[in-house]
Amino acid sequence: MSTSESGQIGHALVEFSLHGIFPEEDVSSRKVSVQDLVLARESLAAAKTKLESDIHTINEETAPDVNQWVANAKSLEDDINKSRSWANDIVRRSQAPDVSGKTIQEAADKVEFLRREVEYNQQVRHALGAIKQVNELLDQVEQARDERRILDSLHLLERSWAALDAIPVSKSCRVMKLLDMRAFELKSSAHDAFDHVWNSLIQVDTEAQKIAIFERREDEQMTLTDAVMGLKAYKELDQRMALLWHSIDGAIVGPRTNIDAPELPGVQIEDSCLTLNGVADKTITTLFSDLDQVMTYLSERLPEELVYSLSNVMMPELIPRIVGTWLDTAVPTSLQDMDGFQQLTEAVNAFCSRLESLKLSGFQELQEWVDDAPKVWLSKCREMALDSVRTKLSQELGKSKEVERIETRTVSRSEGKELAANGVTSPNDDDDWGAAWDDGEGDAKDDTNTKSESNEDDGTDAWGWGDDAADEQPQAPTEQPPAEPSTEEDPTEAWGWGEEDATEPTPEVAAQKAIPSSKTQSRELTLKETYNISSMPEPVLSLVSAILEDAASLVGSDGNPMATAAAGLFSLPTLVLAMFRAVSPYYYALNMGGNMFLYNDATYLAERLSDVAKDWKTRKDLAPRAIAMLRLDNDIKALQSFATRAYSSEMSTQRTVLRDLMGGSQNLLQQDGLDTADLEAQVDNATSHVRAIAATWSTILSKSVWSQAVGSLVDTIASKLVADVMDLAGIGQDEAFNIANLITRITELDDLFLSPDAAKDAIPATAEYASSWLRLKYLSEVLQSNLQDVRYLWMESELSLYFTVDEVVELIGLSFVDNARTREVVREIEANPQPLGGR
Repeated sequence: MSTSESGQIGHALVEFSLHGIFPEEDVSSRKVSVQDLVLARESLAAAKTKLESDIHTINEETAPDVNQWVANAKSLEDDINKSRSWANDIVRRSQAPDVSGKTIQEAADKVEFLRREVEYNQQVRHALGAIKQVNELLDQVEQARDERRILDSLHLLERSWAALDAIPVSKSCRVMKLLDMRAFELKSSAHDAFDHVWNSLIQVDTEAQKIAIFERREDEQMTLTDAVMGLKAYKELDQRMALLWHSIDGAIVGPRTNIDAPELPGVQIEDSCLTLNGVADKTITTLFSDLDQVMTYLSERLPEELVYSLSNVMMPELIPRIVGTWLDTAVPTSLQDMDGFQQLTEAVNAFCSRLESLKLSGFQELQEWVDDAPKVWLSKCREMALDSVRTKLSQELGKSKEVERIETRTVSRSEGKELAANGVTSPNDDDDWGAAWDDGEGDAKDDTNTKSESNEDDGTDAWGWGDDAADEQPQAPTEQPPAEPSTEEDPTEAWGWGEEDATEPTPEVAAQKAIPSSKTQSRELTLKETYNISSMPEPVLSLVSAILEDAASLVGSDGNPMATAAAGLFSLPTLVLAMFRAVSPYYYALNMGGNMFLYNDATYLAERLSDVAKDWKTRKDLAPRAIAMLRLDNDIKALQSFATRAYSSEMSTQRTVLRDLMGGSQNLLQQDGLDTADLEAQVDNATSHVRAIAATWSTILSKSVWSQAVGSLVDTIASKLVADVMDLAGIGQDEAFNIANLITRITELDDLFLSPDAAKDAIPATAEYASSWLRLKYLSEVLQSNLQDVRYLWMESELSLYFTVDEVVELIGLSFVDNARTREVVREIEANPQPLGGR
């Protein structure tokens, strides 16, 4: 027999001795020789040695525990022996009682000790039993989890937690920590199993855009109804529904409701699966039809409790999306498309009823949209109107347009002459209509009128067509106190209009006078004047007119569902005009002469709206209530005030520029380091700026307003130089010559107030619009005159009309040496403060 066969016999004996395993048939039937037994004995010896080594190793590893158990056993044995000894002693003493009180007390103490020991042992036994019960429950949880009985595992886990809480042992005890850790691990593993079952019942494939919901799966024991209990147990019902909604939104609802997509897919149900397929149109009815399929599928396949929770997270996202991107964009802005809007509201109402029948909730916003359809339509009209104004303003001013103002009024002889001089013509008269007034009178009255303060900031005063004698205005612009603020709240106040220069007078026709008395020769004339507007007013007027026509058509139309929005439409022009006033300053300021265009445009809007309001009251095709509902008076006043502020702002800006060019707050003639050439350059820059502004405004303003505005700028230069000269400490001969030269450069602006075809000897009308103009010229005469000439200018000429006695005396003191002759002339001038008799 070979060595390997002898080894098999030894191995069979070892396996039988250790594990009780019978050898195979071929080994057990083999003949055994003495040599085989020797080898088998060696195998048994080796196995014995290995077993002893393993036992020794185990003993070494468990020695501390064994020693502890031995010590505990010995301690317990000692306690038992001690208790047995006490018990025997008690029995003995009960049979032979000792009357000693100390002995009785010791016995009582021992009884109490034994009672406490018994209670303790009972508590330990109860705790060990509870621990055993919890451990068994956790074993059952593990078994239920492995068998995919998720609900059973959850119920058992719930029982184990309750039992764990009932164990009268501190939670910091090691055994409690181990049990709590095992329970938590089983909960996590059960949750993983629950997720697996949930994902098999509700399948959402976002990439394939497909959803499948099953009540039960053949390979799973948990149903979808059971899953609700699981979600409650894990307190994940709302969280799980939120995740489900986001998955459904990403797979089905989101792509279907994306109105900006080039093509929209349709919703279909194939093989119990909800999917996207084909192409759908972008109508509201098709959208609601597809959403109806989605809601019906979810409502029929999900338990009611899941449907309720899902609707709570789905509707707050879906309904605003439908309203904001689908319904609001479908709202018409004209009454002509109202039939389609009624069909839209009916479709929305039907969809709301369908959602209610499916026991969905959270769609109140959609129902409110239907109930408030008139408000929705009015809001859309408001949004469209305001947006159209913003859009038009952002497209620049466009091409200017010449418009006319025609008005019939009664004027006096002097008014007729001056109107003719200012380019205001009569369309019904011949070109020489102003000559009829020429009787040689009135020429000397140009500069003697005074301005009466206006009680209202009215932009139409710019044209001078006053209907009341109390509105009379001067020929030339003079500074006046600020007009009383209007009681109307103006939205443009927020834009800062009027804050820079509230005292700027309203521009007016230079020839306006008081209404002639009955003794004054008068004549009724139709007056015409032209000016330019941008492309802005006409779209605004068209928009306002269209809104008012729609509002009027709704008044009395009780059958129209939008009839209740009539009052809101009548108030919409106020918002449109407020938007124009609020936004226009920014866009107009981007263009040269923008503020003057804004002045003209606002004035034009106010005039046309006045005509609209006047015609509105006489229309026979309107219901009386529609006529009474028009409220444009305050808007017209606001536009007039806005126009005045635009004009005032521009004039204030240009005057500031001119003052800065003329030395600013410093005296022009006393600037350090500047010679005569530098001063001349400053004056030339100022006059060039006036000419440039005058050229720009000439293509915008009417002739009368242009003269008024440019005259104000010229007056700024003249008054600045006169004031600077009066502030000098002394004027030498050379300095007087230089100042006179500067005045000559300034007076070249006279040509602005001459018509291109004027005769060479024509007199410029500069003095009519610049109150300091003749004052500047007489200052030049004084600086170039001797004492005798100064006396003549005061006594015989018109110097006293433009300078006071003190000013002339001061000029004499600045220009002449103080001697007897000088003092004599001064005394003579002071003795005649009004040499012309107060003319």
